[in-house]
Amino acid sequence: MKKKQQHPGGGADPWPHGAPLGGAPPALGSWKRRVPLLPFLRFSLRDYGFCMATLLVFCLGSLLYQLSGGPPRFLLDLRQYLGNSTYLDDHGPPPSKVLPFPSQVVYNRVGKCGSRTVVLLLRILSEKHGFNLVTSDIHNKTRLTKNEQMELIKNISTAEQPYLFTRHVHFLNFSRFGGDQPVYINIIRDPVNRFLSNYFFRRFGDWRGEQNHMIRTPSMRQEERYLDINECILENYPECSNPRLFYIIPYFCGQHPRCREPGEWALERAKLNVNENFLLVGILEELEDVLLLLERFLPHYFKGVLSIYKDPEHRKLGNMTVTVKKTVPSPEAVQILYQRMRYEYEFYHYVKEQFHLLKRKFGLKSRVSKPPLRPHFFIPTPLETDEPIDDEEQDDEKWLEDIYKR
Repeated sequence: MKKKQQHPGGGADPWPHGAPLGGAPPALGSWKRRVPLLPFLRFSLRDYGFCMATLLVFCLGSLLYQLSGGPPRFLLDLRQYLGNSTYLDDHGPPPSKVLPFPSQVVYNRVGKCGSRTVVLLLRILSEKHGFNLVTSDIHNKTRLTKNEQMELIKNISTAEQPYLFTRHVHFLNFSRFGGDQPVYINIIRDPVNRFLSNYFFRRFGDWRGEQNHMIRTPSMRQEERYLDINECILENYPECSNPRLFYIIPYFCGQHPRCREPGEWALERAKLNVNENFLLVGILEELEDVLLLLERFLPHYFKGVLSIYKDPEHRKLGNMTVTVKKTVPSPEAVQILYQRMRYEYEFYHYVKEQFHLLKRKFGLKSRVSKPPLRPHFFIPTPLETDEPIDDEEQDDEKWLEDIYKR
């Protein structure tokens, strides 16, 4: 029978199957003794002490950064990324995301200047490029009180970026109320043509439906609906005289009461705002060039807009917004309109010159070889400055949604 090995200190050998690798077993009580924690895991007391020291340092560090103001910035960002619901409660709103392109755009569209066509394009582009198209259910209130301005600016500024807000509204100064001034864009057209389009649109609508004008102006009397345009102008009806004809400039002048008074003050203020706050003011008569420049300036919003606009299906839908039953006034009536709208024309030609200058910088040629002659105002009488009647055209956009769902 094989005799059991005896340990020098007495008793059975703790390693009956042989000494561990690395040499003979140490004596009992030695600090180098290996303690078998688990059958498959063994480490020395030195390793155990190192682990305990590391744990102590971690606990002390955790205590220190909590006492000194909370978790580090990296952990806060990680919590936000992982969607921790208590982030906003504990640390307030996160800083706004800085995008590498204009992320706040406002199109305070002028009525009867191609805005329906542009809005239809924007609906398509917003789904294609993923920006937030913000519209308004209010279509006939362009002049706002101070509180209404503050409320609207607050609602616009809190929209998810990048956004493009569009509504018929006179220029809003965001910085006056402590907001970030957005990038403005707009389109205007020849003032007399705009007036005629609006005059007949209110009475007879467009090709979208034979009865839409009845829905738009249900209270209009028959004699007013069929009022001859020449009689309206020559007899100086309110709809065909100032201040109702002073329409385009207030969209660029702003919300100041003097912006609604035809005169040099409103004209110069409108020009100043065009230079300082508008990225682009285009001319409807050159809409394709307007869209091309918008694609150059704001590609994240308007990339591919020209190809969409030229698509036959879109052209078919766009033609439905053409006003019907338009007639041309007599030369005498047109000349009177020119005189009554001389500030509007001064602004229109100023914007047109700026637009053509911008086109030349980008190598685009104007289709008109020489600019048309400006109207000669032969009646230098002062313009009326009564408060305008609040009768803006309504802009029912439901038809756009119906068309887009087809």
